[in-house]
Amino acid sequence: MTSNDQHDPHTTDAARHHDPAVRGFASDNYAGVHPEILAAVALANGGHQVAYGEDDYTGHLQDVFRRHFGPRAEAFPVFNGTGANVVALQSVSERWGAVVAAESAHIHVDECGAPEKMGGLKLLTVPTPDGKLTPELIDRQAWGWGDEHRAQPLAVSITQTTELGTCYGVEEVRAICEHAHERGMVVHMDGSRIANAAATLDVPLREFTTDAGVDLLSFGGTKNGLLFGECVVVLNPDVARGVKYLRKMSMQLASKMRFVSVQFEALLAGDLWLRNARHSNAMAERLETAVRDIDGVTVVRPVQANAVFAILPRDVSERLQKRYRFYFWNEHTGEVRWMASFDTTEDDIDSFAAAILEEMAKR
Repeated sequence: MTSNDQHDPHTTDAARHHDPAVRGFASDNYAGVHPEILAAVALANGGHQVAYGEDDYTGHLQDVFRRHFGPRAEAFPVFNGTGANVVALQSVSERWGAVVAAESAHIHVDECGAPEKMGGLKLLTVPTPDGKLTPELIDRQAWGWGDEHRAQPLAVSITQTTELGTCYGVEEVRAICEHAHERGMVVHMDGSRIANAAATLDVPLREFTTDAGVDLLSFGGTKNGLLFGECVVVLNPDVARGVKYLRKMSMQLASKMRFVSVQFEALLAGDLWLRNARHSNAMAERLETAVRDIDGVTVVRPVQANAVFAILPRDVSERLQKRYRFYFWNEHTGEVRWMASFDTTEDDIDSFAAAILEEMAKR
């Protein structure tokens, strides 16, 4: 091979196929990776580390999670949120078990039936006006123990923050946990946006999880600046069984796990997780403030985290979608959802609000 045939190891043949100046409000999954996370991945590169989680980064990660959730916490990094939910719920259920959840829950609406088809779980759902379960709503499905004709309610799953952008308060979580535990049920928290909840509540993570009685949770990272990766975090090891086997069986065991673990270390060892969440929450609040007085736009849900739900004329929404990406939340009512991300800027919000005003004026 001649020198002209050799590649410089510091160059790449990859090409950029998108305009990095283009922003949208469809999902916080659309955002890129926080620079501190990318730097951490590069830090973990080079040399050899033992595969499948026996690396130094995954080992150190346990201490990081225990600082946030208590000395009994154990973290199991996985690839994605659906995988985290399926693994977590399997670990606290039996083949005849059922999980009580809100009708709007991600595990019910947005995971293509994975908890039921892949996890073998029965979901017992309850309509909720604001996405939040209560002890009274749980009891609509938490019954029939000992009845061999009915799937046995063994767990409750709550989402923090909810799919409707609402946030459980500390006492609301505690009431659910006490109610479920009295009935012999365990409590799982789908925390894909758990950092946004902590930012809203302005309390440590363990205050509305471990200390409130949550048994295990799916800890989200991708929506808060990670390249990829979530964690199953067992808070009560007395009720969760076989997580490491279920993770492998569910195709969620990363061979080069150090690159998942080091991202969570970068996120959680300092305050990056909270900085990112506070910023995305603040940008959603700025958007709500900017549009609330636009005639014909109605914000229909409380803005408690990084989501804004609104109703506006359908033709306006459809024109806006050609300029900024976002989704219809309810096709029947015309309700849309706008999401802010860790990298959303004030200029992004102001430009989007101006575009809404401009499109409304065309009517």
